[in-house]
Amino acid sequence: MAREFSRTRRVGQELQKEIAMILQREIKDDRLKLVTVSGVELSRDLNYAKVFVTFLENDPEKIEQGMKVLKDASGFIRSLVGKAMRLRVTPELRFSYDQSLVEGMRISTLVSSTIAEDKRRMQESDRDENEQDQDQEKKD
Repeated sequence: MAREFSRTRRVGQELQKEIAMILQREIKDDRLKLVTVSGVELSRDLNYAKVFVTFLENDPEKIEQGMKVLKDASGFIRSLVGKAMRLRVTPELRFSYDQSLVEGMRISTLVSSTIAEDKRRMQESDRDENEQDQDQEKKD
């Protein structure tokens, strides 16, 4: 019988929490001030971890700088993770920028603007119908 949560998934969730705490408390770089860990994918043997991060600022230059800082600090972060988690092997961390938050915000904005446009058109068509009804009543 398959487990509901595999070991890889459980370790990945714990690793995500630990890395988020480390980035928040231990790393004192201003370029990583508004970074969040959105997910972690672990290899089946737990030797490699792909860490997905998002930046709350949408400036491509700052994102690039932040990714460089994370890449440079990955060894330090790995050592802190190794101390915090009791694993036989501490996974090698590879940071990757996750655009899903930015894309989600863009789609949400598009949906909101479409809804607003529909409401505006409905109000205009209601006004046009009212004007036509009034014109018809005047003719009768």
